[in-house]
Amino acid sequence: MSEQEIKVPDLGGADEVEVIEITVSKGDSVAEEDPILTVESDKASVELPSPSAGKITKITVKVGDKVKEGDVVGMMEVESGAQTGDESGGSDESQNDADEKPEKPEPEKAEASESKSDDAESKPKKASSGGGARKEKVQVPDMGGSEDVPIIEINVKEGDEVAEDDPLVTVESDKATMEIPSPFAGKIGKILVSEGDKISQGDDLLEMQVTGGESGEDVSDTDEKPEAPASQESSTSAPKQEKQPAKEERQAAPEPELPPAGTKVHAGPAVRKLARELGADLTRIKGSGPKSRIVKDDIHAYVKQQLHRTQEAGAGGGAVTGGSGIPGIKLPDFSQFGDIQRESMSRMQVATANNMARSWLNVPHVTQFDDADITEMENFRKAQKAAGEKRGSKLTPLPFLLKACARALAELPQFNVALDMEKKEIVHKNYIHIGVAVDTPAGLMVPVIRNVDQKGLWELADEAMELAGKARDKKLKPNEMQGACFSITSLGGIGGTAFTPIVNAPEIAILGVSKAAMKPVWDGKEFQPRLILPLSLSYDHRAVNGADAARFTALLSELLGDIRHLLL
Repeated sequence: MSEQEIKVPDLGGADEVEVIEITVSKGDSVAEEDPILTVESDKASVELPSPSAGKITKITVKVGDKVKEGDVVGMMEVESGAQTGDESGGSDESQNDADEKPEKPEPEKAEASESKSDDAESKPKKASSGGGARKEKVQVPDMGGSEDVPIIEINVKEGDEVAEDDPLVTVESDKATMEIPSPFAGKIGKILVSEGDKISQGDDLLEMQVTGGESGEDVSDTDEKPEAPASQESSTSAPKQEKQPAKEERQAAPEPELPPAGTKVHAGPAVRKLARELGADLTRIKGSGPKSRIVKDDIHAYVKQQLHRTQEAGAGGGAVTGGSGIPGIKLPDFSQFGDIQRESMSRMQVATANNMARSWLNVPHVTQFDDADITEMENFRKAQKAAGEKRGSKLTPLPFLLKACARALAELPQFNVALDMEKKEIVHKNYIHIGVAVDTPAGLMVPVIRNVDQKGLWELADEAMELAGKARDKKLKPNEMQGACFSITSLGGIGGTAFTPIVNAPEIAILGVSKAAMKPVWDGKEFQPRLILPLSLSYDHRAVNGADAARFTALLSELLGDIRHLLL
């Protein structure tokens, strides 16, 4: 047995590094290459290995100390025959051991990672064999801002011949079903997704053999990637974490694998300081370093993940869990009262529930009720039945409501705004687009009719009928449900005398229409039977006051009571 110094090996050019973890104690037996301690430079965390097999007799540094190449960090008893340097033994042998291990330059892992990055960047530049067919990867195009949309049907199989714009897969967002078309004509190769997978813009869908044109990326490059040298393979996992593809990071972000409750957190002082600065809870972060130790990259990934979730929730993609400090409702075990069945909510039901709850919690709602005498309007509408049949159209009360609301929005522009509470600004809209709620088997959908003020009754009737049909068939595109200034929701075909519709934020008002009924109306001399339409205007009281709401419904009543006013 002989005693040997444990010295810091070459640090790859780093001057001083901080000791962030000591992985052995006095008396521990270690094998050659077992980690003695972990240090952290500006770019990476590295384990310093034992130069020989033996028993630790002394550790001369502590966590937080700064060390450099050649510093003694401990002593160990080395078994004879276990030394890897000169046979003469002694502390000089351990120095040689440390200096003569070029096959494991762990402190240089950052440089190795950069080398890998350079190699990876050069891969796509490889020219594919020219001439005939070429391989192309088909990626998910822009889906109107939707992210993580599930695939509900794959329309092709490997070996199929497709033309440009043929549907490849069908996806379902919160409010619509859409097909993703082929950008090329060619033969389907490997399909990279399955039904049920969630995809976002830029994700790979499948490979194709495309005939003609310039060569795209050589998709076989990944198969030809050479194995990493041993010196790179021996690097710690921190830089490997940095090399994960963006797609994998995005897919892993929504469902982080957390450490078990009560697990000890392994992190160095520099990492703990960064966590404190960013407000990150280390107990909720899974470490990617040796022995699940948390490194700085884990902190940054966690913070990025939390920001992504917050932004999704603010944009309507996250669940409402009782905002503003309101406690959630804890459900009892209903099975104790009798037989029950559970059914998963559809994506549309979840989205509608979250949007309604979010709007109700954030918008101070007030509802103004009024009645409109639509006797003359209905007489005129029914008189157009023959003209509608000749045109192949059907004139319902909706086009009249659309025109009347468009006129009211133009005359009372305080209803055609949005509130930007972050910037403390009012956004005035110089267009009039109106959403129309449609009851479908899959749930409530709101297609948008654009530039209502510029269209006639027949044009509005045709467009409303077309969009309602698309909504029921789940064929609406994302842009056909965006951009509304105001909404109309009608229960007239079902019944009721009044209700309180919820404002579809960021709009600031919505008109609810109930079932019209014949009522006696006093004309100054006697009661006359008149067809009365109940109106319910819900509005955001931050943007609109009660007097303006009363003026709005009064104007609607006037316009619907005598449709000749719409021509003025």
